[in-house]
Amino acid sequence: MSDAAITPAEFRTVAAAIEAQVGRVIVGQKSLIRQTLVTLLAGGNALLEGVPGLGKTMLVRTLAQSIDCTFARIQFTPDLMPSDITGTNLIAEDEAGRRQFQFEPGPLFANLVLADEINRATPKTQSAMLEAMQEKSVTVAKATRPLPHPFFVLATQNPLEMEGTYPLPEAQLDRFFFKIDVPFPTVEELVEIAQRTTGSEAAQAQPAANSQQIVAMQELARGVPVASHVAAYAARLLRATHPDDAAAPP
Repeated sequence: MSDAAITPAEFRTVAAAIEAQVGRVIVGQKSLIRQTLVTLLAGGNALLEGVPGLGKTMLVRTLAQSIDCTFARIQFTPDLMPSDITGTNLIAEDEAGRRQFQFEPGPLFANLVLADEINRATPKTQSAMLEAMQEKSVTVAKATRPLPHPFFVLATQNPLEMEGTYPLPEAQLDRFFFKIDVPFPTVEELVEIAQRTTGSEAAQAQPAANSQQIVAMQELARGVPVASHVAAYAARLLRATHPDDAAAPP
C-alpha cells in the first residue's frame, strides 16, 4: 500500500492537471492522451501504432515530465539483444583489488519506458520484455530484481506492412492494456504544430504529480468495486472473442 492516500476528488484534480500539462506540448490527440493516462493509472501498458512523425515519442517523454518520474527510451532495432534491455553482469574491481560480478541495470529500470518501434526487433528480443511487463521484475543470471514503482511501458510500432517489421508474439500482445491507433493531425493541428516548433521557445510540461501520487491513484483505481453483472458481461464478451465458443459471431 502507498503511504500517501488520495481521495476521489484529488484523483480527478491530479488527473486533469496531468492532461493539461501534456496538452501544453502535444497538439490535439486528446483521446490518445486520455487513453494513455487511463492505462498508466490502471497499472497497464500501452501499444501505440502509427506511422513515424506523429509525436508518439514526444508524448511519453512529456508524460514523464508531467508526473516527475524517471524516463528511459529503448530504440528497438534488428541487432538489439535482450541484455541490452534488461542489463547484464559485468566484472568490476573493488578498492581492495578483488574482482567480482556487478549488475549493471538496463534501461528497463525506469518508471516510464518508451519501447520505440518495438516491432523492428526480433521476437527473441521482444520476448525479453514479457517478465517486466507482467511481473514488474527482471531476471538476469538467476537473480530476480524488482523494477521501480510505478512501472509503465509505452511501446510504439509501425504498421506491419512497413519494411523491416516483425509481428509481436501473441504472449506479448496480451501484456498490453490498450492498443491505440495514432491518427494523423488535422490541417489546423498541423498549423499549430508548425507554429510551436518554429518559435524561439518550445513549450515544456511542468510536474503535476509525483511517483507516490501515481501509485496512490493506481491503488484507488484498483479499489473501485465492480458490479457482478458488469463482470459477467465482460466475461461473456471475452468468451465471444474465441472462434470456437458458441457465443462467437459467425
